[in-house]
Amino acid sequence: MIGGTRRVAALLAKELAELRRNASALLPVLFLAGVTVTLPFIIVVVVPGAVGEPLSGDADFARLATRTGSPGEVARLSRDGAIQAFLFQQFLLVQLLIPVAGAMSFAGYSLIGEKQARSLEPLLATPLRTAELIIAKGLGALVPSLAILLCASAVYFAGIAAWAEPGVFRVVLNPRSAAVLLCLAPATSLVALQVGVLVSSRARDPRTAQQFSAFLILPLTALFAVQFSGALTLTVPLVLLLAFVLLTIWVLLVGIAVLLFNREAILTRWQ
Repeated sequence: MIGGTRRVAALLAKELAELRRNASALLPVLFLAGVTVTLPFIIVVVVPGAVGEPLSGDADFARLATRTGSPGEVARLSRDGAIQAFLFQQFLLVQLLIPVAGAMSFAGYSLIGEKQARSLEPLLATPLRTAELIIAKGLGALVPSLAILLCASAVYFAGIAAWAEPGVFRVVLNPRSAAVLLCLAPATSLVALQVGVLVSSRARDPRTAQQFSAFLILPLTALFAVQFSGALTLTVPLVLLLAFVLLTIWVLLVGIAVLLFNREAILTRWQ
C-alpha cells in the first residue's frame, strides 16, 4: 500500500513537472476561468449601470431572487442586492466548467502524448500497476485544474465583496458554495478526467479523448439551466449527494479502465 502510494506520488510529480515545461496547455483553461469570472459581473454590475436600469426592474429576476439563501438573509438585502446574490450564486455553477476544461486539455494527452513521445514504454516497464498509472494520470490533470478553479473563485468572491451591494458577499459565501467548489467540482473533474484517460488509452488522437470528456458539459449546462429557472434548488445535501454519485462513477470508470488497459497491445500498436 505504501509502495503504491509512493509510485503514484512519483508519477504525479512527473506529470506536474511536464506540465510546467508545457505551460501553454494551461492557456485554454485560464481563458475559460477569465470568462467565467468576468461574465457575471458584466451581467450583474456593468450592464445595469450602463443602461441605467436596475435589476429589480425585471419582475422575473425579482421573483427568482426569493430563492436566494434563507428568508432572513434575503430580507436584510435590498431588492437589487437579493437579485445580485441570486445571480452570483447561479453563475458559481458555471465555474464547474473550469476543471472540465482542464480534463479536456490535459487528459486527452496524458497517455496519447506519452505514446507519441515514445516515453510510455519505459514507464510500463516499471513496477507501476495499471490502476496506479491511471489514477496518477488523472490526478496529474486534476491538481492544476482545481488550482486554477480555486484561484478563479477567490477572484470571483473578491469581486463580489468589492462591487456588489452590501450584504451580498455574506449571502453568496455560504456552505452551499463551499460544497460546490470543494466537493462537486473535484468529483465532476475526476469523472471528466477519467473519461479522457480511458479513451486515450485506446485511441491514437487526443481530440477523441477531448470530445468524450466534453460530453460532461451537457449535464452541467442542464444543471445550470434548471437551477437558474428555479425548478431546482441546490441544497448542501443535494450537492453532497451529486458529488457522491460522481465519485462512485469515477471508481467504476477506474475499474473499467484497468480492465481495458492492455500494456502489451498498447506497446505493439505504437511500435
